Amino acid sequence: MAQYFEVHPENPQPRLLKQAAALLQKGGIVAVPTDSSYALVCHLDDKDAVDRLRRIRQVDDKHHLTLLCRDLSELANYARVDNRQYRLLKLGTPGPYTFILEATKEVPRRVSHPSRKTIGLRVPDRKGLQLLLELHGAPLLATTLIPAGETEPLNDPQDIRDRYEKLVDAIVDAGACPLEPTTVIDLTPMGNGGDPEVLREGRGSVQALGL
Repeated sequence: MAQYFEVHPENPQPRLLKQAAALLQKGGIVAVPTDSSYALVCHLDDKDAVDRLRRIRQVDDKHHLTLLCRDLSELANYARVDNRQYRLLKLGTPGPYTFILEATKEVPRRVSHPSRKTIGLRVPDRKGLQLLLELHGAPLLATTLIPAGETEPLNDPQDIRDRYEKLVDAIVDAGACPLEPTTVIDLTPMGNGGDPEVLREGRGSVQALGL
């Protein structure tokens, strides 16, 4: 049965998020609010947790998982970033954008895209999630909480509790999220002198990035 942590959206209680971070360190799966929608997260280096995350979401290894980072300096440990890419990343972080970049060797091969060796990264703009990342001390692997066979992510923490409390280890309830997915931008073409490619328009404005 999942633990349930009710946290304030603007002033999240560290003692509650410390408990969530401890569960993640033990290989737990936690449902968390982001600046776009709720997501499932786990520890990056725990193979069993990653496999379980995929089973809960019912996605295979070709489904891009996203790495949640605290800031750009942490992101740069897990992706190859040149000067052009960095300037664009600065415009979109923190915020509701997912950037596809070439993964470094710091990213376990099982969580990068099997054929392209890329990874989706984002720096979320949500206080509770930022604090959880800080307490965890490392990036978290995430996937949007969309039930199998459905197209819309879940947004109501009580609904998530009703449907997932036997599948996840904890639910962080900080109220409703905007219920709009991130904008996904592939920056890998920039590494060869090309232009970034918008793969999905979501909550993040592409105009704000000059695209």
